[in-house]
Amino acid sequence: MPLLHISMRAGKPDDYRQAILDSLYRAVREALNVPEGDEFMTISELSPANFRCGNAYGVTRSEDAVLIQITVFASRTPEQKKALYRRIAELLGESPGIRPEDVFVNVLDAPKENWSVGHGIAQFA
Repeated sequence: MPLLHISMRAGKPDDYRQAILDSLYRAVREALNVPEGDEFMTISELSPANFRCGNAYGVTRSEDAVLIQITVFASRTPEQKKALYRRIAELLGESPGIRPEDVFVNVLDAPKENWSVGHGIAQFA
């Protein structure tokens, strides 16, 4: 049950943004064994005045940088997360063509009782 939030600079065409969503969905399905149809993703496009991404940690980022925050059940192993990071960078490189240096990923672990996916109940608690 991943929940993905993607932040990026405004101005990319619809097909570019859809390619990001498609690549991320494929990555979480492959690396985290997410079931088909489990797609909960948003993209926020920000003006240059509202988006800043530095070159810290020895990574030189461009204006095409994307910040990806993924909230998941607190049951994923470090190995699964590392596989996810690799797969996201690979797939975003293939489509829509984002450089690996421009892919910033943060995974947040949340207990299963913190999720309600509809009907006002905690389906996984």
